[in-house]
Amino acid sequence: MTQHKTIATHSGSFHADDVFGVGVLMGVFPQHRLVRTRNQALIDAADFAVDVGGSWDAARGRFDHHQRGFTGARAADVVDGNDTPGVGYASAGLVWSDYGAAYVQAFASGMGFDFDAAALAGIARSIDSALVQYLDIVDTGQGDVAPGIFGLSSLIAQLNTNWMEEQGHSADSKAQLQEDRFRQAIAITRTFLDRAIVKKISQIRSLDIVRQAPRLLGGKVLHLQEGGIPWTRVVVDEMPEVMFVIYPDSDGDQYQVKTVPVEPGSFIARLDLPKSWSGLREQELAAVTGVPDSVFCHTNLFIGGARSLDGAIRLAELALA
Repeated sequence: MTQHKTIATHSGSFHADDVFGVGVLMGVFPQHRLVRTRNQALIDAADFAVDVGGSWDAARGRFDHHQRGFTGARAADVVDGNDTPGVGYASAGLVWSDYGAAYVQAFASGMGFDFDAAALAGIARSIDSALVQYLDIVDTGQGDVAPGIFGLSSLIAQLNTNWMEEQGHSADSKAQLQEDRFRQAIAITRTFLDRAIVKKISQIRSLDIVRQAPRLLGGKVLHLQEGGIPWTRVVVDEMPEVMFVIYPDSDGDQYQVKTVPVEPGSFIARLDLPKSWSGLREQELAAVTGVPDSVFCHTNLFIGGARSLDGAIRLAELALA
């Protein structure tokens, strides 16, 4: 994607959907020129028009959703046996649906990773489900997913200039100030997008590591050699016998014993740590467990730890008993 492209969007106030759409195209086409304008001739001459221009035609690089008769939406979902209409598109979703996989590929390649088309499409779908569709929901008025300013769409909107800042500016200096803020909004949005992609890449690359990790104590304890490896989905879906996962913490000075949730995101565990350990630390926990290098047990019984691997294994053994 080395061709020089012109990306047009509207001038004036911006929203998360045009910020996101333009940012994605910038990532796919690093050699680009940004034009913020309401001039139809300049819009028509651009390679891409985002949130402006009155047309949705991905083959021609047109990604607007304001035109009369626009009905673009994601595919319907089946919920409890009933068809639920898919979330309608704003410009963020329109651009992502056609260039999301290309953005993921460009970003992953920059990190030294290569994925096949199916994996790229899967990551793009996941990002759409977790992030992009909510930008569209807010922009099109389908819902308020985060009241107040608690949400990416609202936070991006805060970066627009206001009347106090615009006082004393000429038309040109005001336009430059607005473009500076627009580019700042793109940088912030792409930071969050890129981190979401990194998380998905990490999850994909961790699959085999988790599946091949040694099992202890009759297969009921999974031992990961490194901390921070995403393991929940694999253990929940594929390892029904595993009750605890042991791994070194980020500082490397202790091993943690973590309970396995009944499903991802749940606060209910397959098996809690013993109630008698709740909230105890150091010597108090050691006195109860008999494990001299015990470090702590959370009050909610979902995680505990010891200084050594042997100590963590002993805690897990006691918890299983």
